[in-house]
Amino acid sequence: MNEPSQKQNGQCRCALWIWLICFVAIAVYLVFLDIDAFKHSSHTPPYWQQFLIAAIPATLLLGLWMFVRCVFASWRNFRRLLVGLAIFATLIAIFYAEEDWRGKRAWENCKRELEAKGAVLDWDKFIPPAVSDDQNFFTASTNIALRFVKARNDAESEQARRVQIQYFGCETNPFPVFDNTKPKSKPLVVAEIKILSPGSVLPELRTNHLLIKFNDPAARSEAGKFIQDTIGRSFMSCAGFRFSEFQLSNLPPAQIYMQADTSPSISELEYIFRTDTITNIGRLQIEATGNKGDFRVLLTGVQITAAADYLKWSNQFVPDFDEVRAALKRPYAMIPGDYSQPYLIPIPNFVTMRALSQSLAQRAQCDLFLGQPDQALHELTLVHDVCRILSRPPTGKPITLVEAMINVAITGLYVSAIAEGLQMHQWQEPQLIELQKQLEDINLTPMVAKAFSVTLASGSVRLAYNSAAEYENRRKAYKAYGMAIKPKIEDPEYLFSTFAPRGWLYQNMITRETALQKQINGYDLPNNLILPSEENEAAMEIDSLSKRSPYNFFGTLYSPDFTRATKTLAFNQTLANQAQIVCALERYHLAHGNYPETLDALTPQFMEKIPLDLIGGQPLHYRRTDDGKFLLYSVGWNETDDSGLPGTLSDVKNGDWVWQYPAK
Repeated sequence: MNEPSQKQNGQCRCALWIWLICFVAIAVYLVFLDIDAFKHSSHTPPYWQQFLIAAIPATLLLGLWMFVRCVFASWRNFRRLLVGLAIFATLIAIFYAEEDWRGKRAWENCKRELEAKGAVLDWDKFIPPAVSDDQNFFTASTNIALRFVKARNDAESEQARRVQIQYFGCETNPFPVFDNTKPKSKPLVVAEIKILSPGSVLPELRTNHLLIKFNDPAARSEAGKFIQDTIGRSFMSCAGFRFSEFQLSNLPPAQIYMQADTSPSISELEYIFRTDTITNIGRLQIEATGNKGDFRVLLTGVQITAAADYLKWSNQFVPDFDEVRAALKRPYAMIPGDYSQPYLIPIPNFVTMRALSQSLAQRAQCDLFLGQPDQALHELTLVHDVCRILSRPPTGKPITLVEAMINVAITGLYVSAIAEGLQMHQWQEPQLIELQKQLEDINLTPMVAKAFSVTLASGSVRLAYNSAAEYENRRKAYKAYGMAIKPKIEDPEYLFSTFAPRGWLYQNMITRETALQKQINGYDLPNNLILPSEENEAAMEIDSLSKRSPYNFFGTLYSPDFTRATKTLAFNQTLANQAQIVCALERYHLAHGNYPETLDALTPQFMEKIPLDLIGGQPLHYRRTDDGKFLLYSVGWNETDDSGLPGTLSDVKNGDWVWQYPAK
C-alpha cells in the first residue's frame, strides 16, 4: 500500500474515532437526562430519536473539526478563507445598507400618508402640560397618591399596603359571612314541620305559620313559596358575593302544620318541599327530629352575607370614600412624573380603581335591596366620578389603552348597578333625573379612539428609537413596576433589534401602524358611531400578521386586540345609552302609569335628545309589549335587526344588544 493511501486511511480512522467519542459523550449525557426524567415521571423520547439526537451533533462536530483542519493545513487555504470572509462581510454590509435605506424611505412615505389622514405620530404632542399641585387629584393627599398611583419600588409598595382600603375583606379584616358549606358545618333550620292527625285542634296561625293539607295538589307550590318567603330574596353582587335580604344566622324557623291521615315519610315530604332543586341561596334537606310527626327543613350549602351586615361592616371605609370625593373636586387628574417616553409614563393603580368601584357598586346594590335609593345614588355618583381619574382631565393627555378600557369596565359596572335599581323599581323621580344627567355625560367613544392614537404613536416611538440603550431603559422601567423581564437571550425583541437591519424595524413600523390606523378608521367620531364592518376588515388584516416575516415581527408581538376593545366599548356605551332612555321611560311610567308607544313621546319633557344607536346611527329599536312592559335594543355588532333576539358580547355574530332589565 502506498503512502497516500495509508495517510487517507489514518485520517478516516481518526475521523471515525472523533465521531465515535462525540457520539458516546452525547449519548451518556442523554442517559443521565433520561434517568432524571424517569425520576420525575416525565416523558422520554423513543430510542431512535435519542440516537438521532446524539448522532447529528456528533456529525456536526466532526465536520467542524475537518473544516478547521483543512483551513489551517496550508497558507493558501487560509488566505482563501480570509478573502471569502471579506467578500461575505462586504455583501452583508451592502445588504444592511440597502435594507436600511429602503426601509427608512418607505417609512417616511408611510408616515406622510398617515399624518395626511389625521394620524398623530409625534409623541411630544401627547405629553401633558405641567399641573399645579393644588389643582391635581393625585396630589390632594399622601393617601390619595399612595392608593391611586402604582408603586415603583418595594418602599412605595410597603407604604401603599399600609393605607390600602380592604374593600372586600381579607383574612385579617373579613366582612361577616354565614357559611355552612363545609362538611361538618351546622345546617340552617328554616322551618319546622308538625303533622296534624284528623280531628286535631288547628293552631292559631301567625305571620310565619302555614297550614297545608298533605293530599292537596296546591300544597307543593304553597310550601315552596312559603319557604322562599321565609328565606327571603338574595342577589349576586358585581364582585361575585351573594347577599341576602335577612340575617340568616338569626332567622327564626317558620312553623308549618300539615294535615295528614298518616305521618308521611321523608321521601314524601321531599317531593312537597322540592329538595331536588336549588333555591337562590342553598339546598333544602328534610330530616326527622325524633319526635313522632315532627320534621325539620334544613338549608345547606349556604355562603352568604346579609346586605345590612355588609353595609354596617363597610361603613368603616366611609371616611376614605369621602376623601376621594373631596379630591375629585379638583379639576386635574395627572400623575406627576416623566412623560418624555411612553415606557416612562407613571401608571395609575388599576387594582385600587377596580376595587373602589366594585365596593361602591356593591354598597349601592345593598342599599337598593334594602329600599334606600338616596344612599345608593350617593355611592353610584362616586363610581361615576371615579372615571374622571382615568380620563386625565382636562387635557386627556395621554390616555393609554389600558386606562381607557378600565374606564369602559367601570362604566359597565356603574350601569349594571343602575339596572338593578330599575329592575327592583327602587329609583324614584329625583334619583332618575340625577342618573339621567350622569348617563348623558358618558361618551366613551372619543376617549377610546384617543387611546388608540396614543398606542399608535407610542409604538412608532418604540420602534423608531429602538437601541441597546433604550432597550435597557425599558427593562429598568418595567422591572420597577414589578413586570416580568426575560433574559436577553430569550427575548425576541432584543434578538431582533440587535441583529436585524434597522430597515426591518422601519418595515415593521409600516406594517403595524398601517394596520392599527385601519382599526382607528372604524370610529366615525364626527357622528359618534362605531363601524363594525371596518373593524372586522381591519381585524382580518391584523390576524394575517400571525404569519411571521421580517417585516411584521413586532406586529405579531405588540399589536393590542383593538377589535375586542372596540366591541366592549360599543357594548357598554350602548348599555349606558339604553339606561339613559330607560330612566326616562320609568319617569314617564311614574307620571302616566304606562310606557309610551314610541320614544318620541319622551321629548322634551323627559329627555332633551334621544341617543341614537351607536351601530348604524339609526334610532334604537323600541316597542311596548302586550304585557305592559317594553323591548329596547340595538342592532348590535352584526348590524342586523334580529327583532330583539338577545345576543351577547361573546357571540357578536348573532342577536341584538337587548336591554336585559325590563320592568316587572
